[in-house]
Amino acid sequence: MLQRFFQKYTGFLRSLKWVYVLNNLLNYKHLRQNKALYKRLGLHKSVVSPIGSTDFPDKSGELPWLDRPDAADMVEKHPNFQLMEPDLQVQVRQFIRDGYLILEGFYSKPDTDALNAEVDRLLGAGKTGFNYTGRKIFNLHAQSSLADAYFFRQPEMLKLLSFLLGKPVIPFQSLNFVQGSEQRAHSDSIHMTTEPPGYLIATWTALEDCTEACGPLFYYPGSHRLPYVMTTDYDSGNTRFTIGSTSNRRYEDKIAELIATHKLEKKLFLAQRGDVLIWHANLLHGGDPISTQGSTRRSMVCHYYAEGVFCFHEMSQRPAIIRHRNF
Repeated sequence: MLQRFFQKYTGFLRSLKWVYVLNNLLNYKHLRQNKALYKRLGLHKSVVSPIGSTDFPDKSGELPWLDRPDAADMVEKHPNFQLMEPDLQVQVRQFIRDGYLILEGFYSKPDTDALNAEVDRLLGAGKTGFNYTGRKIFNLHAQSSLADAYFFRQPEMLKLLSFLLGKPVIPFQSLNFVQGSEQRAHSDSIHMTTEPPGYLIATWTALEDCTEACGPLFYYPGSHRLPYVMTTDYDSGNTRFTIGSTSNRRYEDKIAELIATHKLEKKLFLAQRGDVLIWHANLLHGGDPISTQGSTRRSMVCHYYAEGVFCFHEMSQRPAIIRHRNF
């Protein structure tokens, strides 16, 4: 499949929109369900065609409930919030204010040990591997019932994420890391986008203790309140037929400018094994440089869309392909 090919490939073909259209055609069975959404959104194009934020000039869609001006008041009155433990209530309030929350010790040491062993087993057997970055293992959950059931689709986690978005969530994508990503600051919403905006949420699970030397995750509290940056907000280099070859770098340059302009405070997530950080679709985050050669930062990131919204990839101008289990 083209998807596997492009996980390793970094050449010219990645810039051609028709290559993504071909991949969409090969995955038509996953995309045809979008026809009803296209009709509802007034989109007059094929479900396999390139698509981006410019196809949605009317930005009057319904905001996620915790993004609304009265969210802090609404959440206090919600019956499910009132049933939460006080510590979790504090974290939910922080999610509204700062765009993230932290669940300390959500997973046990045996849970994280089991997943680490599973990653090593699948890598050793050649059943999974790193993409072109050399850091990311895409969708390990599709090869592992353990990763899928206990991490990607953990029932209590799905319940909390659905509460935060105000809609049931759809598990979309997982990323596993052995070392830190060292990725520059970004918002997930340039890569995994929704219409209306904001209906994506992510979890980051520490599979070992993190230190400043291992290239920890960093984030900018409150940055989720900034406007969403789309490809029209910087010089992406996109044309009718191609994706700009330096679009990602120029996007990250734009984000760096915003961080400096707004004097945002950077925080490190020096997590303990089993801790989970949940972040808003627009929270700016990334990976610090690894200062000790060979140090690891084993972790698992999961991304979830909300049901009933249109999901696409703004950077590469393509609809999201949502698959089911592969085992």
